[in-house]
Amino acid sequence: MSDDAQEQPANPHGEASASASASASASEAASEAASEAASEAASGSVIDRKNRAPLLIGLALAVAVIAGLYFLYDVLIASRSVSTDNAYVGGETAEVTPLTSGKVIEVLVTDTQPVRRGQILFRLDDADQRIVLAQAQAGLEYARRRYGQSLANNDALGAAADASTTQIGAAQAKVASTQAALAKARADYGRRAGLAGSGAVSAEELTSAREALASAQAATREAQAGLAAARSDAVSARRQEEAALVLTRGTDVETAPEILLAKARLESARLDIARTVVRAPVDGIVARRAIQVGQKIDAGSVAMIVVPVGQLYVDANFKEDQLGKVRSGQAATMTSDFYGDDVVFHGKVVGFAGGTGAAFSLIPAQNATGNWIKVVQRLPVRIELDPGELKEHPLRIGLSMEAEIDLTSKD
Repeated sequence: MSDDAQEQPANPHGEASASASASASASEAASEAASEAASEAASGSVIDRKNRAPLLIGLALAVAVIAGLYFLYDVLIASRSVSTDNAYVGGETAEVTPLTSGKVIEVLVTDTQPVRRGQILFRLDDADQRIVLAQAQAGLEYARRRYGQSLANNDALGAAADASTTQIGAAQAKVASTQAALAKARADYGRRAGLAGSGAVSAEELTSAREALASAQAATREAQAGLAAARSDAVSARRQEEAALVLTRGTDVETAPEILLAKARLESARLDIARTVVRAPVDGIVARRAIQVGQKIDAGSVAMIVVPVGQLYVDANFKEDQLGKVRSGQAATMTSDFYGDDVVFHGKVVGFAGGTGAAFSLIPAQNATGNWIKVVQRLPVRIELDPGELKEHPLRIGLSMEAEIDLTSKD
């Protein structure tokens, strides 16, 4: 048996003491750990105290960096432009309305079809208009004949006035003749009446002389009345001539008023026939076609709409607190949901609406009531699009857009 084997049973109490000491140290460590765990659990923290301070400092630095970045973005980028996604494509549509009524006999276009200015869209039956045209042509010919008749009447009235003037001379000669006869009859009667007392002249001769004097006086009065009538007839004839000349003075067969009126009616009839062929007023796309062949359409009715897709614009509805630095002429960039962010449209601000959308709504807001709630208003801003870009990437009215205005650009 070795020395070690002999020594082991010699110290049984020392081993037990060492084992008990190790067990006590382990119990103290477990107790401390349990105590710390209980303390941390009681405080609700899952982070060690020694690691908490660095984490708080890191969080504070992160917040400071984010705030600084936001400040730099607001000063260097956001303050240089304003943007909105409340923007839509608009345009001045052209309503196609016939200027004469009639039955539709042919429709040459349909919705979504591109058309050019002056292209025929549809035709109306022109039978009624042709009848009116024939009447106008007959009216013009009748007016020309009536004008020729007026010229002939002028000549006739002038001849009658000249004849009446000639009659005055004849009446004057007759008056002179009757006055001479009256003077002779008066002298004869005077001589006979002077001799009647001496018996040289018989009573029968005196009576005859008296009757001759009376007859001469009556003839003289008749001649004077004839002269007055001739003068009156001459004046009347001359005035009739002047009245007729007023209608034709300074005119000819092409410039007389009644002929010009007949020509105007003829041109109106021809225009009505031309209007039975309805053409496109502008270049664009046909939309909302509302007519069919055989349909009776009245003048002024909307038959269809032509949208000039090459002359579109964007109405961007910005908030009122975004518009303080927006001016007409500033540059703008836009993207559409139709093409995505790959296609960027360029334009410029051309004006502001006369009021907000709420002000022009069907039922305006009653802001004077007691239950008032302030709502940020939006004001439409019109942005003109580049025609070249529109031609390369066509848009349609009503499409959604995102608009951004560069506040640093000059108008």
